[in-house]
Amino acid sequence: MERYLKILSQSIRAIRAFKLRTLFCLLSVALGISSITIIVAATEGAYKKALEIVDRFGPDGLLILGGSEQARAIGHREKTITLDDVKAMQQAFPTAYVVVPMTTERDVQVSYKAKKYQTRVIGSSSDYSRAWSWPVIQGSDFTEDDVKGYRNVGLIGQQLLTELFGDEDPVGKYILIKRIPVQIVGVLSERGITPAGERIDDRIVIPYTTLMKKIQNEHKYVSGVRMRFSDKENLYRYVEELTHFLRDRHRIPQSELDDFRIISPKEIIKFLVALTGSLVAFLGVVGIISLIVAGFVLGNLFLLSVKERSKEIGIRRSVGAKKKDIMVQFLGEALILTTAGGILGFVFGYLSSKLLVLIAEFQIYFSWKAFAIGLILSWIVGVSFGLQPASRAANINPIEAVRE
Repeated sequence: MERYLKILSQSIRAIRAFKLRTLFCLLSVALGISSITIIVAATEGAYKKALEIVDRFGPDGLLILGGSEQARAIGHREKTITLDDVKAMQQAFPTAYVVVPMTTERDVQVSYKAKKYQTRVIGSSSDYSRAWSWPVIQGSDFTEDDVKGYRNVGLIGQQLLTELFGDEDPVGKYILIKRIPVQIVGVLSERGITPAGERIDDRIVIPYTTLMKKIQNEHKYVSGVRMRFSDKENLYRYVEELTHFLRDRHRIPQSELDDFRIISPKEIIKFLVALTGSLVAFLGVVGIISLIVAGFVLGNLFLLSVKERSKEIGIRRSVGAKKKDIMVQFLGEALILTTAGGILGFVFGYLSSKLLVLIAEFQIYFSWKAFAIGLILSWIVGVSFGLQPASRAANINPIEAVRE
């Protein structure tokens, strides 16, 4: 043990003696490890965000939207879900404890006093906050009587609250939606931003009857339906049943595409993974290239070091040092350098991730995995590219080395 401790101390002295070599090795390894660290943290962040979004979406929930990507591409109408479809769903699926029709109007100008703003107007039933587990934190929800009576009442999101009211209490106040006065009865809690960068809080929710009749001049079609089931373990069976149910109701021939889309928690995870995939792939290529370059830099610098230190190696061999001792010393130097580079790379990765979060609002989650993977990769680089220089140093002829 004492022998190996002496070899370790000699490795540390050699690292301190060759400062420029040490600096280049540290930086090359650190850059590669920082990219790998960000990849691991970004992947973990993506899955953590996916679980968070699924939790908000509801692991027991589905969203049925009118129209499909293929149908819209060939010019079919986007709104294909009717109010009669909604009533039929309520009757056909008794385990659905929430069946909420929803309709949307985008880029609608709303105003309060002299302030004007364009936002999204959502039409829904009195179960909207329950359907999305989105609590009303101020005031109260609108009621089923408000829906049946086509009343001009609404729930305001945090973004719209900030734009129109600032610090003023909005409850009881009236805003104009396309010149229609709507009374704010409640304020929704903050939800933040979607992975696609859309502000969820930029909305006002009013009774779907009010929106359809007074703004859209629509009496039949809604944008979609939100459903939640008490037996969530059967959720994906309900997806299949709903598909057959709506195809039958809409009389779609077997050869034709669906005229609706069903979004489940599984689709949300797929979307988020696809969204992060391009970034992870890019950083992965950069990280692997950086690690290979780091390995070549380390290997070449160590080969030069072997040549420069051949006399020192010859003297050590002549006074009793074994080949194994020389190899262990050089491999020790490589591992010390790559370990330090790995730690430095983790720090670089952590600082770079802060910049990535600010620029792209991308969720990064650092855990022990990111650090451990970075450290293991740095050791692999150290051993893989340090082995040849260490072997060459160990095989130097001591007599010829001393003579030179």
